[in-house]
Amino acid sequence: MLVELIILTIVVALAFDFMNGFHDSANAISTVVATRVLTPGQAVVMAAVGNLIGPVFFSTAIAATIGKGIIDTKAIQAIMPPETFVVMIMAALLGAIAWDLFTWYFGIPVSSSHALIGGLIGAAVVAVGPAYLLAPGISNVLIFMVVSPVLGFVAAYLLGLLVMRVVSQHPPDKVNPFFRKLQLASAFFYSLTHGTNDAQKTMGIITILLVTGGFLTVFEVPLWVILAAHTAISLGTLFGGWRIVKTMAHKITHLKPYQGFCAETAGGLVLANMAGLGIPVSTTHAISGSIMGVGATQGVRSVRWGVSRGIIGAWIITIPISAAVAGLSYLVLHALIA
Repeated sequence: MLVELIILTIVVALAFDFMNGFHDSANAISTVVATRVLTPGQAVVMAAVGNLIGPVFFSTAIAATIGKGIIDTKAIQAIMPPETFVVMIMAALLGAIAWDLFTWYFGIPVSSSHALIGGLIGAAVVAVGPAYLLAPGISNVLIFMVVSPVLGFVAAYLLGLLVMRVVSQHPPDKVNPFFRKLQLASAFFYSLTHGTNDAQKTMGIITILLVTGGFLTVFEVPLWVILAAHTAISLGTLFGGWRIVKTMAHKITHLKPYQGFCAETAGGLVLANMAGLGIPVSTTHAISGSIMGVGATQGVRSVRWGVSRGIIGAWIITIPISAAVAGLSYLVLHALIA
């Protein structure tokens, strides 16, 4: 029974990873599509390749944070049968998947990462109570939910002003072709950091399941888990969530090639640094803040702040709603399985 449950939950985890790539493909390709440097088809192939080879360049520190830093998995496992623990993890994944599907349908760019964290919180609270939540890890998530888009905004705004100053004496017909080429590099760099940051969350979930089943004695992400997670998120990106691409590419601000380059570079730098520190942040928040920042270089009215406010509102409710759905999912699954 336990082995079958673990296998099923790993499949659900990879399905979440696929949905993550499908939902968040807009993060990696929206800017390069908005500036028409690549066609949508070309962009998703590039993003999928970037997502797949991301682990070559970065560590798995975020996986450890998700697997051990949000809920006290060791303490919960000590008081809970392993089958029930696996059911709790499955409920967390279902809560995240449900919120991703809902927001994808309406074209709302929210954080799959925060949906998963909310799912873990909600399932754990219903299963064992709030005492098993790890305040430091959750505090970091909440703090960087604000910090990462602000960093992206500031970095993109400053980089945008710098680029505008450097190219101000050159005609647009010379500047745009140059930055179209640079955008290929910046978009690929963002794809690397996007895949590394987001796929690691699923790696953490799968690894803790393997520890629960006795397949691992310590929390150490196996190579096959790294490859499986990155393959799943790459396939999701390859299919592409076009509803969200439209929001990110066209509804926040009008992007020129140099602005796309600045947004992708700023967002990628934020994600690369957070991955190095093992802090799970939202790729959606980072690139959204970067797009707003580079748009603001053209003046306050260049950003559609009404659209931006709606996006930020969805960010705020992501954790509580996914937590509620995960909690309900746990009650149903526990009654049916555990």
